[in-house]
Amino acid sequence: MNARLLATLAAGLLSVAPALAHDGAPHRPELAIGRSAAFDYDPPAPGSYRLAAIKAAADAEVLDHRGRRVSLGGLLAGKVTVMAFIYTRCADVCPLATVLLHEIRGITALDATLSGAVQLVTLSFDPENDTPEVMAMQAAGLEHLGEGAPWHFLTTDGLRALRPILDAYGQPLARNGGEYAHELRVFLVDPARRIRNIYSVGFLDPRMVVTDVRTLLGESARQAAVR
Repeated sequence: MNARLLATLAAGLLSVAPALAHDGAPHRPELAIGRSAAFDYDPPAPGSYRLAAIKAAADAEVLDHRGRRVSLGGLLAGKVTVMAFIYTRCADVCPLATVLLHEIRGITALDATLSGAVQLVTLSFDPENDTPEVMAMQAAGLEHLGEGAPWHFLTTDGLRALRPILDAYGQPLARNGGEYAHELRVFLVDPARRIRNIYSVGFLDPRMVVTDVRTLLGESARQAAVR
């Protein structure tokens, strides 16, 4: 894990620290993070709004950090998922997505309902360099940063397998020498494998993402109650 990412994660830890400092976690521990210069607002109450279903979250064969072939669709089904496309050599916006997922994981560690119903996914779009072994190092490098929702580190076995995934999720990507030009997108996927929100750089507020997660969980609970 590069030094810049570690520094960015450290900054992320500071923003989660107020929530972790409580002896008794508040009902919505994400609110203990408080406002920031970038996100100077109070999140709405979960369920006070509706998230439209944007489109189905595509299935594909991917590799986990142990090199096992797994179904992305199978992994996404049954839980609310926050999924980010990154590449580990990125020194630009990718670390922001990793920080977001880490902050969400810290929040879920304070709420058993969240930690059991939410998962995080990091999927590399640089399979030539981000092999399962590299993704395993990413996973190991974050283990000491706390507990919480499960976090899956995925890659593919080549660009031929990757391209249909990028196309299906509408993830722009262009090669510029040894670097990638890309837009940072983080996807919120519901238990029925539908994309319900897509966050860009200006919307990586962990409080709002977790509020969206709670909104989806409430929706699922209401649907289960009427069956």
